[in-house]
Amino acid sequence: MAPWALLSPGVLVRTGHTVLTWGITLVLFLHDTALRQWEEQGELLLPLTFLLLVLGSLLLYLAVSLMDPGYVNVQPQEEAKQEQTAMVPQQPLRARHCSECRRCVRRYDHHCPWMENCVGERNHPLFVAYLALQLLVLLWGLYLAWSGLRFFQPWGLWLRSSGLLFATFLLLSLFSIVAGLLLASHLYLVASNTTTWEFMSSHRIAYLRQRPGNPFDRGLTRNLAHFFCQWPAASWEALGAEEEEEEEGSSQAV
Repeated sequence: MAPWALLSPGVLVRTGHTVLTWGITLVLFLHDTALRQWEEQGELLLPLTFLLLVLGSLLLYLAVSLMDPGYVNVQPQEEAKQEQTAMVPQQPLRARHCSECRRCVRRYDHHCPWMENCVGERNHPLFVAYLALQLLVLLWGLYLAWSGLRFFQPWGLWLRSSGLLFATFLLLSLFSIVAGLLLASHLYLVASNTTTWEFMSSHRIAYLRQRPGNPFDRGLTRNLAHFFCQWPAASWEALGAEEEEEEEGSSQAV
């Protein structure tokens, strides 16, 4: 691997996330928070559990950011132009070409700049699991930071003694809001079997703009079962073909 590959955006983003995660954790342990009180009382289970959750969220983050989101090989544009008469499909249904990754991703959801990776069919369930665990760690960290804050005057002395912990509290508050909104929005999308791209750009997507509703919605239970367990198995191309056959049959009947 070339040395300059270590300065790629993906490596820098993941390194920054790792440093920030352990930096915040270190601040919570060094200040007089509930973590220190538990240690002094000999209750080591809770601090150890917190550390394990932090490590688990970090491992999930790295797994999602490094995982293949579901890349598919599509026909090059030059070959496609030569074979337009053969009606060769350019990419699977629900797939999209990501300009950042320069790859086509199956069941494309979005490109996450905080991970420098796309969220697609293969890593979307793990992404939702990561958001849930990350939100749990952030809320616990928020409680720990608040437990160590003691407001007193003069403010200059307070700022020198608790300024870093207060900044950590504000940072955790911001991250908690963002993670909570992301988790809620993705759970809604999963429950309706749609993606961020389809939800935001349905008026520009060929297989959605001609339909009044979501053609992939099979009910809450089946949507969740397919998303997390890949059951029942479904092929988006087959679903599209079935709808086209139904439309042709109804037009012939009329």
